[in-house]
Amino acid sequence: MPKLTRYILVFILILVLAAIRGFENHLFYDPYLTFFENDYLYMDNPRREVVKLVFFTSLRYLLNTLASLGVLYLIFSDKIMIKFSVLLYAIAYVLLLIPFLYFVINPKQEDYYLFFNVRRFLIQPIGLILLLPAFYYYKLNS
Repeated sequence: MPKLTRYILVFILILVLAAIRGFENHLFYDPYLTFFENDYLYMDNPRREVVKLVFFTSLRYLLNTLASLGVLYLIFSDKIMIKFSVLLYAIAYVLLLIPFLYFVINPKQEDYYLFFNVRRFLIQPIGLILLLPAFYYYKLNS
């Protein structure tokens, strides 16, 4: 694949990630979006539908993961790296979903900060931000 085409596709996938973030209020059910902006300081936990929240959080994680894997593949063109990334994303999903469910089902004000950060790892493309420089460093040293 020509370099220009790869760069254009990477740019489009980054735009997809930005669109997921930009239209999060319209695309996903998440009562914690506004809650963590300011309400958590003076308000109790928002009303939520647990199954719907977990579904939309998982969907968002999947969309971010697919776009991130596309970026990684287009930049490095290494199938072994992508297989490793898929494994990392799957393990991270399971390991993050467990505390996420705990915090959603058992909300306590003293846990809001930890819950906010666990939730952030599920809804933001932080995996890409971590894997991109790690793989770049790996490629430089191999």
